Amino acid sequence: MSTPRRGIPAIFLILCTLLASNLLSAAALDVRVVNAPAEGTLVFQVYDNPDAFGDFRSPSREIPLPVNGSGVYRIDDVRPGAVALLVYADGNHNRALDRTFIGIPKEPIGLSNGYRPKGPPSFQRASFSLAENETKTVDIELYEVLGEFGQWGVGLGVIGRSSPYIGSDSTVTQVIPAITYFGERLQWVGPSLRYGLWGSDTFRFAVNATYRVGAYEESDSPVLLGLGDRDSTLMAGVGLVYDGPNRIDVDFRYQHDVLDRFGGGTAELRVSRGFQNGNINWAPSLGVNWLSSDLANYDFGVPTWGALPGRPAYDVGSTVTVEAGIGGMLEITEHWRLVLDINAEYLGDDISDSPIVGDDYVLKGFAAITYTF
Repeated sequence: MSTPRRGIPAIFLILCTLLASNLLSAAALDVRVVNAPAEGTLVFQVYDNPDAFGDFRSPSREIPLPVNGSGVYRIDDVRPGAVALLVYADGNHNRALDRTFIGIPKEPIGLSNGYRPKGPPSFQRASFSLAENETKTVDIELYEVLGEFGQWGVGLGVIGRSSPYIGSDSTVTQVIPAITYFGERLQWVGPSLRYGLWGSDTFRFAVNATYRVGAYEESDSPVLLGLGDRDSTLMAGVGLVYDGPNRIDVDFRYQHDVLDRFGGGTAELRVSRGFQNGNINWAPSLGVNWLSSDLANYDFGVPTWGALPGRPAYDVGSTVTVEAGIGGMLEITEHWRLVLDINAEYLGDDISDSPIVGDDYVLKGFAAITYTF
């Protein structure tokens, strides 16, 4: 019975030794902050996880310190390795980085290496190496991410979708100006626009609009002759967005054909998870789409007046499709970005049984290269 009693202090001694060893090997940062407010609180966040840094959430270490006259601040007990530093001015003392409706910091921030990203931040560009027991001096300059007028970008993009129709090997593509804008409430990326009406940086209610490429031209295939072209249109509606932990986002929207090409609408629910590798931010996603009967018949149905021998009338009705995709952004430089979004929409039996449909899926996507000011 005496052996366990002697073992308890030994285990305790080992744990204390390991803890002391970790503390001795920890590094420290002397942070020199420029453009800090005259008074208030600065919050120092240390990141060692690229995915967490890509969302400015869940830092490995966070320390609030009052503004001082010297502009130099000591951060102790930093884990050695590759780390990135974010500093922000906590103007309302809520111990949180206040953000716009689309998740962009509203309070002045500064990043290590003088990095000023124009989109999702790259851990690789902001990170630096810390050795055991090292004390490193880091210079941080605070700035307003959106400035006075928000972030504008210009470039060139292309949107397109494959053709699932019998006898058609064409792909519908359109080259468009790739305009981007990020403001307090407004987000405009290529063919999509969103304006936040109510909510916070994690849960938002918004209105949105999307340019929708036409499904086909009747000359694309003999089976489509006489049905007329399916023109592009503008879809607009409302939506809910939830930015969850670990870069998990949930996006629900309903959009209606505001140009009355077909008079219907669609509801979409998408879940995505963000990751970061080097200068690439990417996010796989899964979604479910509901198509109204007007929309489904416009794209995939055969009206009574268009029936022919071998092409009977077909009413799709309202239906549901499933979608999987991946979106990404490559930060070429702090100003140049390559954006890519590719999705595969799997069509249900209601659609694939149509006499004009030959495939049970549609590939669609958007790509652009932009310069952000």
